Parts: sequence; C-alpha cells; structure tokens
Amino acid sequence: MPSSLGWCRPEELVENLSSVDGAAKLKALRDVKNQIIGNKTKKLSYIKLGAVPRVVDILASESEAPLLVQSAAAVGSFACGIELGVKTVLDSGALPHLLRMLCNGDEQVVEAGARSLKMIFQSALAPKNDMLQGQRMDLLLTLLNSTNENVAEVAASVIARCCETSMQQHALLNAGALDILVNLLGSSLKRREACLDALRALVKNNPQISMKLISVKQGGALATIIKFVKDKSPRTRLLACMCLANVSCACPSSYSQEWEVRTDMLPILVKLLDEPGQVGEEAPSVLADLVANNEELQKLAYPINAVEKLCNLLHKDSLQPNHLQGVLVALSELGSRLEDGRRKILSSEPQGPIAAALVHEYMGVRIAACTCIKNISRSVKNLRTSLTDEGVVFPLFKLLDDESPVVQVAALSAISNVVLDFTPHKTVFFKCGGVMQLIQLAKSMDPLLRLNAVWALRNLLYLADMSVKRKVMEELTVATLISLIHDPEEVVQEQALAFVRNLVYGSVESVQQIFVEDGLILRAVVQQLRVATGPEVCTQGLYVLSNVAAGNGFHKDEVMHFVVASFQEACISLNRFLQDMNNSQLRVAAVWCIMNLSYPDSPGVLSRIERLIHAGFLLQLQNMTDDPCLDVKVWDRVQTAVEQFMAAEISL
Repeated sequence: MPSSLGWCRPEELVENLSSVDGAAKLKALRDVKNQIIGNKTKKLSYIKLGAVPRVVDILASESEAPLLVQSAAAVGSFACGIELGVKTVLDSGALPHLLRMLCNGDEQVVEAGARSLKMIFQSALAPKNDMLQGQRMDLLLTLLNSTNENVAEVAASVIARCCETSMQQHALLNAGALDILVNLLGSSLKRREACLDALRALVKNNPQISMKLISVKQGGALATIIKFVKDKSPRTRLLACMCLANVSCACPSSYSQEWEVRTDMLPILVKLLDEPGQVGEEAPSVLADLVANNEELQKLAYPINAVEKLCNLLHKDSLQPNHLQGVLVALSELGSRLEDGRRKILSSEPQGPIAAALVHEYMGVRIAACTCIKNISRSVKNLRTSLTDEGVVFPLFKLLDDESPVVQVAALSAISNVVLDFTPHKTVFFKCGGVMQLIQLAKSMDPLLRLNAVWALRNLLYLADMSVKRKVMEELTVATLISLIHDPEEVVQEQALAFVRNLVYGSVESVQQIFVEDGLILRAVVQQLRVATGPEVCTQGLYVLSNVAAGNGFHKDEVMHFVVASFQEACISLNRFLQDMNNSQLRVAAVWCIMNLSYPDSPGVLSRIERLIHAGFLLQLQNMTDDPCLDVKVWDRVQTAVEQFMAAEISL
C-alpha cells in the first residue's frame, strides 16, 4: 500500500524504474533518491532489491535531461557513505555514462554527473588507475578549464584522489597536470581551492614532483602558494599549508625561505583548529605533518597553545572519525620528542578519551591512539604515574587480537614502551594473558608482526626479576626462542638476541637460564655470531656473551670455550669485531666481552687472561689504544681491558 508520502512499496518502485512510461520512471527515480538520501538502511535495502543496475540503465539509455539528472543523483546517493554502494554502482557500469554526461549541453545534467563522480571518488574503491588512461585522462585535464566551475572543481577533486601512488603522480605529471593546475591558481576561489587540493596530492611524498613545483615559473608558483597561507579564506589557507607541508616533507630544505615559511604556517594552523566544518577537521593532520620530527617547531607550538587546543578537542564527544584521528596524530607528534610536550598533554588527563579511541570502530583512530600512547610513554615519569591506569592498559592489550594486522603492529609498538622496566604494567600484562598473545604473534607469517612481538617480549624482560623471566620462558619455550634467533628476517634475529641479552642480564640465576636444555640457547647465539654479517645482529649476540661472561667461573669458562677454541669451527673471531672500523657499537660490545672474561679477582681469571693473551687479544687491544680514529667510548673500554690484562701479567 502507498505510504502517507505517496510512495509505493520498495519492490514496486524498483519495478517502475524499468517502466516504459517516462513519467512513472521519473517519479520512481525521485522517490528512490529521496528515500535513500542519508539513510544507510534504505540504501542497503534498495541495493539488495537490484535498484542500482536499473538506475544505471536509465543513465545509459535515456537522453531526457530530467531523467539523466535524477538517475545521476540517485547513483551519487547510492555511492555516498557505504562501500557496498560504491561497488554496486561501479559493477553496474555507471562510470562511463557519468563521464559522458560531463560533455552534455545541459548544465543541470553536467552538474548532476559531476556531483555523482565526486561521491564515487571519495571511496577507496574508485577506479583511480582507470581514470589515468587515454581519453579519460585527457578529459579530466580538459575539464579543469571548463567554464562550469562545478565541473572544474570535480575534475580537480578526481585528480586529487588519483594521486595515491608515485606511478599515478608521475602519470599525471607527464600528461601536463602540474602546469595546468599551477596556471589555474589565479582563478576564482572555488577553482583555486580545488587546484590547491590537487597540487597537495600531486607532491605528497614525491621529491621529484615537489622539486618541479618549486622550480615552475622560476619559483613563481611556490611564491603564489606561500601568499595563499595568509589568504582571507580559511580553506585556502589550509590547502596552501597542506601543499607546503607536503613539499617540505618530501624535500627538506629545498628552498631558501623554507624555515621562515614553516614558522609562519605554525600559528596559522593552530588558529585553523578552531574553524568549523571541514577546515577544522583537517587542520590537526596538517599540523602533525608540519611539526613531525622537528623539535624546534614543536617547541614553538607549545607557547601558542597548540597542545591545549588539541586536548580540548580530544575531550569533545562529537568529533568525526577523521577529525579524532588527526587530533591524536597531532598530539602524538607534539609529544614525540620533548618532555615538555608530554607533560602538557598529560596535564589535560587524556587517559579517558585515549582509552575510548582504542576501542573506536574506525581502524585509523585505533592506530592513532596506539601511537599517542607509544609517544607519551617514552617518558619514565609518565610510565610510573599517568599510564598505570588499567583503563588504558587493558584495551591496549586487547588490540593484540584486532582483526587488522596494522592495528596489531601499532598496539605492539605501544606495548613495547608500556611494559618497559615497570612492574605494575608487567603484572597487568600477565593477568590478561598478554605474554601468550605476544608469543603467538611472534610465530606469525607476517614479518612485521613477528618483529614487533619479539621486540615487546624483549622489553618485557628489561630489568625484570626472575619470576617474570621464568614465566615468559615457560610460555615461550627454548625451541621457539631458537627459531626466532634463526629467523629469516635479520631484524627479527636482532630482537631475538636482544631478548636473550635481557634474559641473562643480572644475577647468576639469570645467566644460568641460557644453559637449560644442554645449552641450546647459547649454542644458537654462537652459531648466529659465526654466520651473521649484519652489525646490529652481531652487536646483540656479543652482548649476550658479555652478560654470560659476567656470571660465575663456570659461565666465563663456557664463553672462553667459544672465544678461544682449540678447533676453528667452534671459535668466534672476536678480533674480527674488534677490528671493525665502521661500527663503534660492535667494537664496544666485543671489548665488554673481554673485560668481563678478565674481570679482576674472579675465579680462574689468571688462566683465562693467559689464554686470551696467547690468542692475540692483548696485542689487538694495545693496537687499538694507538688508533687516532678510535671513538672515545671505545677507547675508554679498551684502556680498562688493557689495564686488567697488565695487572694479571704482573701476577703471572
């Protein structure tokens, strides 16, 4: 039965979309469009009933303007906000018909087609590569100069969405997009802002195109964009800042006035945080890009209340997901390097909003929350106080089970900091079964997950007491640890050896753990030292031996067995590491090993030193003390080792 609004049942409306009666078809189009606008449930219902292919059929077969306008509007509505809608629209073949509408003689038809295309290209499913082929590319670039501003804006918007990869960016560059966009910067406000958006995307993470933009018109294009940073339009100011921030990220110090421009942009972006709508929502992400990895800019941001404004936004309940993600990322950057930034963030008591962000439905928000925790927890003081709240720690640990590997990696990175050195977090971690989760992730086929899981396990053992070490090894097992030491990925090998280094650090009881199961762990470490070529892997392996050599007489003798062996296959060439002129850390680790083996007053020290001297270590150390290029830190350790040898020689 008809509703009170005069609509037929959905099934009847869908049927009427294929009516031979033009008036009935037009009414059905309007009714479907009006029902689905802003209503996800209705969209899904009509998609299920097969409405989209019928609407696209109208686009393909009709020539009357009212039918084309209404069908394009319906297609755009189906594509707005839900990925299934975009997929169904594209699968039904709507794209070529919408592109054809852009060349229609009726302005209303052109604008309806343009709006629909804009909706489609907001989605990750949009066929970006297809738009950069042949006639479609030519059409896009031609439409940038359209007398219809709405069409030109859509063309620039589509170009901006088709610049996600370096290949796409260079395809547009080679087709002349950069010059066309630059020439249109002097156009009307709407067209100018669309071109700035496209330029922002074209140069992002692309040093070659960024340098080309800098050189266009002998720097005139760049000067124009710099001028727009102080434009009266907030949107223009934001887009100009985006473009310049992307250029600076891709090509640091690439033009003479860059530092001055960046410092000018900082207060402008902080003020834009207060703007309503899209400008205010996008400003935090641009601010984050501007201050990333730059302590000086971060320092300048603190006195102008950047942190306070972002924290006030964080405490609001009504932020859109992208806005919330941007706020968290900006706070992460402002707290990434300086203690003053972390202190300012924590003074606003952000734990509640961050905990809520950890369970947000949008993946980007969850990742940003993890990154924020990771950066704040770089402070020892913050770990001991502000981040002991189980309301933050528990949801963070639960993300180890997240359906997205990217979120899992972000959570692991944060957990690596949170569990570092402090017993309360380690206790919570054991309570929620976190160790077993880490071990399962350490067995993942994804090397990034393996790496970060082993890294977290390593930090869990940092300065840990024996009870923690025992619990971890009971769940990890010797066999799993050995497989990680021999992992195909060198970075995983490094973290596995660092785990062993922390395992055997400290008491004699700690050292003894490397000798369980007939010393399989020690033999795996030694084997890796014989074959590894990466300095980071070798450095961690040497520190394992150094920590073992800091144990009792038995432990020292076991290390001696591999350092001064009676047969070549068992021997580790410490001299190889001592002679490595390219890596001071490697040399320090090797010297520490010798120092611990020759430690005064330890049982059997004279015998060990005599063997080390006969193996040529004293001569090598003496040669190193005369090396003018030797790092001061290395020289101090070498001098200590030589003194220990010389004191023993007197006794001998």
